[in-house]
Amino acid sequence: MAIKIIVSYDGTANEEDAIALSRLFARAGAEVVLAYVRHNQATVSDTEAKELLARGAALFGDPAVASFFVTGPSTPEALAALAADQGAELIVFCSDSHTAKGHVSVGNSAQRLIDGGETAVAIAPVDFAERDPDDGIETVVAVGDGDGGARETAAALAAALGAEVAPVANDQAGLLVLDSRADAEVGKVSITSSASYLIDVARCPVLVLARSRPLAFGSTSAPAHAA
Repeated sequence: MAIKIIVSYDGTANEEDAIALSRLFARAGAEVVLAYVRHNQATVSDTEAKELLARGAALFGDPAVASFFVTGPSTPEALAALAADQGAELIVFCSDSHTAKGHVSVGNSAQRLIDGGETAVAIAPVDFAERDPDDGIETVVAVGDGDGGARETAAALAAALGAEVAPVANDQAGLLVLDSRADAEVGKVSITSSASYLIDVARCPVLVLARSRPLAFGSTSAPAHAA
């Protein structure tokens, strides 16, 4: 069964980067779901929410991609609930709106899920959409203690995308996969200060796993979506 991922999309700054990263994961066999969290039904109607998601689907390159809008005061809680309902194992975010071009920054919603959530979190660097993710990546780097799932996930992604697993994180890395800390509860996301530092200096997408929950990405037979 394909990995299912949820992309947080609200049409604001840098959101195209999250869509672009989801397209890369789709090439690795993932099933993509777009999600918009509105905080007040009175200010954003059902029609407006559907129109926004339609724009996201167009960016993704598939008007028929599954899309949901949910209402709730907390974006991370609403996304976590949707992930549980849909059986999704990964939630994809863009970087914070104040992030410098080419860099990764964890926004508030992503940070909430990294601090004790139960779903893996991926964050796209600013302007990732301009890098033409359909060209793929060359290297995937796994960082962890060997028991958290990063190695298995990196190997699966590399195999699916025709990339190589690289031993060291550097400026040439195409994707960084991070384990949760060794003392984290199994199935929970929690990272060390050194992992937080790696995110801060990353110039490529970052994928943070729940403890001992590797993601079994599939093959390159998954369809590629063009923007």
